[in-house]
Parts: sequence; structure tokens; C-alpha cells
Amino acid sequence: MKRQFGLDQIELFANSVVTVGTFDGVHRGHQKILQRVIDRASEKQAESALLTFDPHPREVLQEQPMPLLSTVAERADLLEEVGIDRFIVLPFTKEFSRMQPEQYVKEVLVDTIGLRQIVVGYDHSFGYRGRGDTQLLRSLGKTHQFDVEVISKQIVSQAAVSSTRIRELVGETGHVREASELLSRPYSLAGTVLEGEKRGRKIGFPTANLGNIAERKIIPARGVYAAVVTEEHVDTPLVDNPRPAMVNIGYRPTFEGEDYAVEAHILDFNGDLYGRTLRLHFIERIRDEKSFSGPDELVAQIRRDQDVCEAILEEHKM
Repeated sequence: MKRQFGLDQIELFANSVVTVGTFDGVHRGHQKILQRVIDRASEKQAESALLTFDPHPREVLQEQPMPLLSTVAERADLLEEVGIDRFIVLPFTKEFSRMQPEQYVKEVLVDTIGLRQIVVGYDHSFGYRGRGDTQLLRSLGKTHQFDVEVISKQIVSQAAVSSTRIRELVGETGHVREASELLSRPYSLAGTVLEGEKRGRKIGFPTANLGNIAERKIIPARGVYAAVVTEEHVDTPLVDNPRPAMVNIGYRPTFEGEDYAVEAHILDFNGDLYGRTLRLHFIERIRDEKSFSGPDELVAQIRRDQDVCEAILEEHKM
């Protein structure tokens, strides 16, 4: 898959079937639209392309951080798995948001990308203040000689999936199993293993403490999770991919003065992972975060959590 960032990196391919949107999470609903794009490109012997924006348009227009299910890099990898030919990312700025819909269609979609057909949802809007709609898009299609396919409300409703709903499931309630059904895969995040207080090692449950997690990436709600760990960006991983793990997210209230942490106890593993990049794939939430009277009570609970975790992961094979 070609990955093109910024207007100056886009290669004109004058026979492209394009869809436009954030596609955060690349969930089941997105996959339905993407498959339609791929099918139409195959019929026309064209290239399939997805145009997206970074940062999220709402972050620029509403001037507040936008939590995301997937980083741009993660989205690119997911789209490559789906089978899209071109992944195009344009910086979304206030200046760009002021572009009139007619100018955007001609200068960006037609003259720069090479639009031959566009596939959009029934409520798609574009251009300054969202003035462009599907009716205007069809009119511009006649002017610039490209076809327009609008995915009906009925088809979108059948998918019954939204990025907003999945964000709530992951970040607010930690219902990662339900989120995985809507995504068609477990929700995941990656981070670098940092040196911590080694409290887990002292009580017999060493943990990998993850830092450098992408700034806008959603971290699941506080609690304990059954998860699967994979190691990224190395030719010879220390962690056999994939590996079962128990993940704790929160402030570790049993110990005073602890910072917020994402820490993974990889089952049956005791190696040095400092500086390595791990990806946590969340399978199911086991329990809420809670405080214990001391280390002994905490260890007893961790052992019970591990039994639950092992039973869950035995059923789930990646």
C-alpha cells in the first residue's frame, strides 16, 4: 500500500476510486464502505484510495483534544490489511477548513488525487462549514466527470457501529470485549517498556510498565484486564508472539503516591524488556481497580485474577 502524507507527496493517478473520512478504528462499519471502494476499483481496473486528515477535524474546529481509537500509523496498517491501494493523509488546519467545497473537489480530489469515482456515506459533508453535501457532490461529478456512489442510511444502520460508541466502551467503561466485536479485532495500544519501582517483581509478579503511549490514543478505563501481548519493531522478539498477559491500568491505590500506570504481567515470562515496544491486545475486563490492606491481600487477589485471566485467554486464541 502506498502511504502519502501531505499534498506534495500525493502521486496523481487519474483512475482512482476514493472514499474520504477519519475512519478512526477502521471498525466493521468502515470495513463495509472500504470493501465497496475496493470492489469498485477492481471493476474499473482502478486504484482504491482513502483520504483522511490529521489532526482530527473536530480537534481543530472545536479547539479541544480528540481522543482516538487508532493513530495514523495504526490506521495505515489496518487499511493495508483490508486491501486499500493508497492511504492519503492531509494536515487539517483552519486554513484548509475554509476551502470552499467546489475548490476542494477540483483541486484536491480531481487534480491532485485523480478522482474517477467517490464512495461516501449518506450524510457526508465537505468544504467550508460543511456546505458541500451529496447533492452538490453529484453535481460536481457531472462537471468533472467522476461517478458518485452514496452508501444509504439503511446500509450504514445495518452495521450499527460508530467510532463514538467504541470510544465510550473502551475509555469510559472498559468493556473491551464488546468493543472488539464492533472492531472485528481486540482493541490494542503500544508503548515502550520503562523502568519502574519494581513493586511487582518484589511480590512475585514482575510487570512491564508501558510509557510513550501515543498522545491522543485512548487508554482503557481503570481496572484489570486479560490481554495478549506482542512485541513490535524487532527482528528477534524476546516475547513469543502472541503471549498471554494480565494488565493493570490505574493508580495502584494499595501503594501511596503512585502515578497512573499501564503495566502488564506477562504470564510465564521473566526477562528484561526495557526499551522494547510492546502492543497490548485487550481481550476482557476482569475487575475494577481497588485498594487492599497490604501486599499479602494484594498478592492473593492477583493470584485469583491470574486464574480468571488464564481461563479467559484459554478460550481466546489469536
